[in-house]
Amino acid sequence: MTARYPSLDGRSVLVTGGASGIGASIARAFAGQGARLTILDIAAEEGAALANETGARFIDCDLTDIDALRAAVAEAEGGDGLDVLVNNAGRDDRQQMEKVEPEDWRRMLALNLDHHFFATQAAAPGMARRGGGSVIMLGSISWMRGRPGMVGYTTAKAAINGLTKTMARELGADGIRVNCLVPGAILTERQQTLWLSPEKEREFLDLQALKLRLKPDHIARMALFLGSDESAGCTGANFVCDAGLTQN
Repeated sequence: MTARYPSLDGRSVLVTGGASGIGASIARAFAGQGARLTILDIAAEEGAALANETGARFIDCDLTDIDALRAAVAEAEGGDGLDVLVNNAGRDDRQQMEKVEPEDWRRMLALNLDHHFFATQAAAPGMARRGGGSVIMLGSISWMRGRPGMVGYTTAKAAINGLTKTMARELGADGIRVNCLVPGAILTERQQTLWLSPEKEREFLDLQALKLRLKPDHIARMALFLGSDESAGCTGANFVCDAGLTQN
C-alpha cells in the first residue's frame, strides 16, 4: 500500500468473509493502517491464521445464521460501536438456470445478499452513537454484464445496488455513509482454481480498457478510501474497479 490514511488509525473495522480472497486483502489493508480489525468468516483455520498475522480478532460465524451474525456484530463492537463495516462475504457459485430449485435460490440470496442488510442493520445504532461511520457493500459487475450461468449470484449482486442507495438515505441523517465497491474480474485463488483458463484470461484482457489483471489489492485500496475520511462526501454510490471491462 502506498497511501496512508491517518483517519483509519485506531478505528474499529469489521470485515465479513475476511479469511480469504478479496476479503483477506481488505483485512490486511485495514490492519496496515492501524485499524482495530475484526474478521468474520466460517473458515475457522484460515481466519485464525490471518488474525494471528495481522493482530486482528477472528470470530467464527456462519453469516447465513442471522442470529449468529447479530451476535458476532455485537461482539465485534465491544459495546463501543464500529467505525467501518465491510460487507464482503459472498460466493459466486455457477448454476444452470433450468435446474435451480427454491432451496438453491434462497441459499444464493442468503450467501450473497441477506447478510449485507442484517449486518448493516446491526451495526447502524452503534455507528450512530459514535457520530457516523462507513458501510462498504461489495457488488459485482457480473449483473451489469448479464453474465449467464450464475442467475442467483447476479440477482443478489444487482439487489445490493438498490440496498446501497436505500440504506444511504436511511442512515445518512446519522452521519453513516453507505457505498458499494464493485469489483471486476479479480484474480483470486478461487477463480484460478475453479474457472480461469488461458483462454478466459485473454478474453478478459481483450475486453478491458486497461490491459492488466486485477488482483485483490486493487479492491483493498478502494476499500481504504471508502472507509477513511477522504470519502466523507460520498454515499449511495457505486465505485467500479474493473479496468474498464463494463465499457464493452
